[in-house]
Amino acid sequence: MVRCHLSMLMGRDKMKIADVARLTGLNRSTITALYNETARRVDLEAIELLCRLFNCKVGELLELVEDARPSDMST
Repeated sequence: MVRCHLSMLMGRDKMKIADVARLTGLNRSTITALYNETARRVDLEAIELLCRLFNCKVGELLELVEDARPSDMST
C-alpha cells in the first residue's frame, strides 16, 4: 500500500488545502484525495508540483508500506 504524507507536510508548513491548490494550480479534489489518502492514482505532474512546493523528495511525500492483507501478486 502507498501512504501519502501530504497532511503531515501541510501541517508542518501550516498550509490549508486552499493554499496548496492556489500555489500549485492543482484541483482541490486532487489535493483532498491525497490529504485523506483516498486517491487511487496520481499524475506525475501533481507529484512534481507537490514536491517542489514542500521542497521534498518523492519518498518523503509517498511511502510504500507493507499491507496487512495477503498479496494477490504471487501469480
